[in-house]
Amino acid sequence: MEFFGNSAHFAIANILLELLIKEPAEYIRTPDPYVIIFAAIIQAYWLTRQAATRPHRFIGNLIAPALYNLTEILLKGIRFFSVPHHVAYWGFALTIGLLQELRFHLPPLYAFLVVIESVIRASILLFMYAIFERYANPEQTLSWNAFFSDTSHVFIGWAILLIGFSNGLANLTAERYLQNLRQMSAQLRTYSEWLLGRNLLSQIILSPNSLHITRRERTILFMDIRGFTAWSESHQPEEVVALLDEYYHQSEAIITFYCPIKLKFSADEVMAVFPTAQAAVHAAVELRRQIHPLLAENQLGAGIGLESGSVVEGLLGSTNIRFYDAIGDTVNTAKRIENAAQAGQVLISERVCEQVATVKLGAKTKIRVKGKAQPITVYDLEDVKAG
Repeated sequence: MEFFGNSAHFAIANILLELLIKEPAEYIRTPDPYVIIFAAIIQAYWLTRQAATRPHRFIGNLIAPALYNLTEILLKGIRFFSVPHHVAYWGFALTIGLLQELRFHLPPLYAFLVVIESVIRASILLFMYAIFERYANPEQTLSWNAFFSDTSHVFIGWAILLIGFSNGLANLTAERYLQNLRQMSAQLRTYSEWLLGRNLLSQIILSPNSLHITRRERTILFMDIRGFTAWSESHQPEEVVALLDEYYHQSEAIITFYCPIKLKFSADEVMAVFPTAQAAVHAAVELRRQIHPLLAENQLGAGIGLESGSVVEGLLGSTNIRFYDAIGDTVNTAKRIENAAQAGQVLISERVCEQVATVKLGAKTKIRVKGKAQPITVYDLEDVKAG
């Protein structure tokens, strides 16, 4: 884009002129066309690399003429500058580079500078045509008055400049549309991350098939604030929202550190789907460590429960409304285990224990949960051992 949209313009016009005023077969055997194209490629590469940081457009646009002139002087000596279009390369490079640099320093003049730059680019053709006429019809190029005494030259001159002006307006419109698309794309990405989570969104972009409903082994984490409903009834809505915002903010920061597949908030409940039990256990310990002080300031606490097993995950919903979720007995059991946890307690199932050898466990308990004929065994997770 940088090469064809900027750096190559004068190089292409120069090569075409040289082919017309010299013997083409002889010219293509010289290093001249290849040197100027190579110089333009180097310039385009440098400007592209700089675009992500501080785009030094003025300096960048001088790279190609500097490399081209230096090489040609070494090959031909100072007589290289006796040709007007060789000198003109510097003039156009300086002017275009300055206009591009000013865009970043004078935002109110951005539109004007874009259009003027396009006109200057178009004038490269007019200048090169005048040089060609110098060889083809020398009597008409003794002065600009003599050159424009020919009505065909007037037509070509105005046509080139007006087309340059028109292209400038088109480029400006295209840039504005591109800027709007970039802003919209950034907004859509933000909204998608809110709905899907950053990790899942990245996975979907790389592999669209990961959206399909499929059975996978996951570890589910639930966390819920104990006594939140009663506390909410005795506080102003603004206080409730402020607490939830901080609760969500800290929970998200902790959980995303351990790369969940899915993170979901619902009132005071947090649900996270992890690819491994190891990640879920570490997240649970860290949640208890950081969330407990936040809630304790309001005489509240949170219970956490974990279960591992098969889930069915993917896009669920109707034709027009769809969402990514995980469902199954594993999810339901994780929620029941969380319901059994006291404030500040993390309960994990036997299957989680089997998958994480570094856990430090407390009391072993059997609990009855809705939907299960037999009680299930859970452990009080105290900590995760180093290593």
